[in-house]
Amino acid sequence: MIRRRAGRAALVAALLAAGALLVTGALRDTLTYYRTPAEVLDDPAAAGERIRLGGDVVPGSLRRDGDLVVFRLAAGGHEITVRQRGVPPETFREGEGAVVEGTLATDGVFHSDHVVVRHGNEYRPSTAPGPVDAR
Repeated sequence: MIRRRAGRAALVAALLAAGALLVTGALRDTLTYYRTPAEVLDDPAAAGERIRLGGDVVPGSLRRDGDLVVFRLAAGGHEITVRQRGVPPETFREGEGAVVEGTLATDGVFHSDHVVVRHGNEYRPSTAPGPVDAR
């Protein structure tokens, strides 16, 4: 009887371990972290590798030329110039946080094909006056 319980316990432990490995493997591909400009600039292997880069859009650096948007992302005193093809989200602004996806060229310019605007978790209502009651 003791051997039977030990065998069942071993079977349950093996099934739990296999389930944990399957869940871990499935989650590995869904988690995507972004790197800061300092991390990207300090990594010589980053050039040509598809990564996510996060930082704040430097005020005064945003230029638009047709469907090309050029700006600088900064974090921790380091900056990277970003060239984005396509229209960024409406909430994309200078001084705001953003995460871009793409590749770093050998000349140090980040070529992005996707922009995500970062925002805080606090909601602030608009300060604009509401509609006027015309009674």
